[in-house]
Amino acid sequence: MNFYPAIDLKEGKCVRLQRGDLDTAVVYNDNPIAQAEIFQNAGCDWLHVVDLDGAVSRSKKNVQTIEEIRISTSLKIQVGGGIRNLREIEFWKSKGIDRVILGTIAVSNPSLVKEACRLFDGILIALDSRANKVATAGWKTTSNKNTLDLAKSFEDCGVDAIIFTDIDRDGLMKGLNSNDTKKLSDHVSIPVIGSGGINGPENLENVKKTIPNLEGIIAGKALYTGALRIEDALQILKD
Repeated sequence: MNFYPAIDLKEGKCVRLQRGDLDTAVVYNDNPIAQAEIFQNAGCDWLHVVDLDGAVSRSKKNVQTIEEIRISTSLKIQVGGGIRNLREIEFWKSKGIDRVILGTIAVSNPSLVKEACRLFDGILIALDSRANKVATAGWKTTSNKNTLDLAKSFEDCGVDAIIFTDIDRDGLMKGLNSNDTKKLSDHVSIPVIGSGGINGPENLENVKKTIPNLEGIIAGKALYTGALRIEDALQILKD
């Protein structure tokens, strides 16, 4: 099971939000490149990066920071946030980004996602759920799309994995929504990455035990607050 430490970027700084609300942003490191190097030096293989400014306002202000993270580390990197056309996907792939995460367009333009899977390796979809409905545009809008139904519609088109986040738990450290995450992973053939609410090693151990078929786990705030040590997370998920 892979472990994905998260860097969420707002105005070039590492922040954490509560339920995706930008007004709740807390800066945990003003040097994302140094933070990425911390994760690498602790033994991580992957890095999960979200461009919050890109997701909400389509801003490009974090592009250079992500490029510098790519240059400065040997981590495998997956990037999401405001990526909504083939040109932008191609840009990130040309920069050596291993996986590109598509969220809003999975709802608004699913055919583009399928075309992206045909043209590129490493395409992920982010299903950010609020009461089992998929949210878009940096979680500011909630669609009428059922999370499980939308996930199943992408089976057999080449999506590498689904990142499933329960928005109501994200950033609150209430523990992963194991029930809905397990339901999704049990009912779709696409590998599922769990996200939102991880709060410590016991939670991680429980998730691994109850949802053994998960592709991986994303953690953010628990790492920055010290509730979860990177070394412990890696050991739990790799044992």
